[in-house]
Amino acid sequence: MILMVAEHANGKLSKSVYEMTEAARTLQREGPITLLVLGKEVSKAAAEAALLADQVLVGDLPALAEYDAEVWAAAIAQIAQEGEAHTILMSATRSGRECSPRVAVKCDAALMEDAISLSVVGDALEAERYTFLTRVTERVRARGPVTVVTIKPGAFTPAKPNGSAAEQYDVELTLPERRLNVTQRMTEKSERIALAEADSVVAGGRGVGTPEAFAELVEGLADQLGAGVAATRAVVDAGWRPYAEQVGQTGKTVQPKIYWALGISGAVQHLSGMGKSKMIIAINKDAEAPIFKDTDYGIVGDLKEIVPALIRELKTTA
Repeated sequence: MILMVAEHANGKLSKSVYEMTEAARTLQREGPITLLVLGKEVSKAAAEAALLADQVLVGDLPALAEYDAEVWAAAIAQIAQEGEAHTILMSATRSGRECSPRVAVKCDAALMEDAISLSVVGDALEAERYTFLTRVTERVRARGPVTVVTIKPGAFTPAKPNGSAAEQYDVELTLPERRLNVTQRMTEKSERIALAEADSVVAGGRGVGTPEAFAELVEGLADQLGAGVAATRAVVDAGWRPYAEQVGQTGKTVQPKIYWALGISGAVQHLSGMGKSKMIIAINKDAEAPIFKDTDYGIVGDLKEIVPALIRELKTTA
């Protein structure tokens, strides 16, 4: 069995679940592709999961209302052992990175993190992943009865739903006592698409000039494209934008279909967070900016002239 752990919020599966499903389908390993949905009142997420997997296991319990790495790991390991799972897939999100090592220890399994490709080579499971700020791609293999793999968001094309819904089964779980209690949760409210979910991202660097210009140019272009908004570390450190929008070595990693880099010089730390985007379009007044070495399309010129012209054109063709 290939066991996938579903991440979800507000009754909807995250994009990473669809990407994991595609990874599982490409493996074609023995046994059914199974999605495990944990939480409280997860019927909507489970129904959506049923259109992706061969079967869905549902742990719908009050004790799972709040995510806890220790509790989740115990539940995942129990299901993996009872179902004799040989492959356990999780998303390489913050929660996935926190939980996966615990699952690996409980299952006495190998752990491969941030996989961007998966294949079976003989009796081994092989994965590729980036290292040295994405400048190097390394290939690792795991041999053994069980392997835990975290899938890097954006590495796989999201799977298409099946034509019919799979069976859902409620599971009985033996959970440890919770040692961590959530006393407060703060959610950043934004009508803009989240970076992890965005097919198109517009990012701005210090070359944009001012916070006001960032709002006018970067957000303005993003609004017309229906894109997510990102920023470099320099912009975040300057207080122009919130940390949640930072892309790079110390921020988020994104791999959208199109990444617009406005006023970004192209430091390797930023490239490590977006360098594997499907298409990169850069606009910078400095023709020698390093960013142009990694772009598919580059425009040398003044942002304050080029971007407003793009926005006007997009408005007229909308």
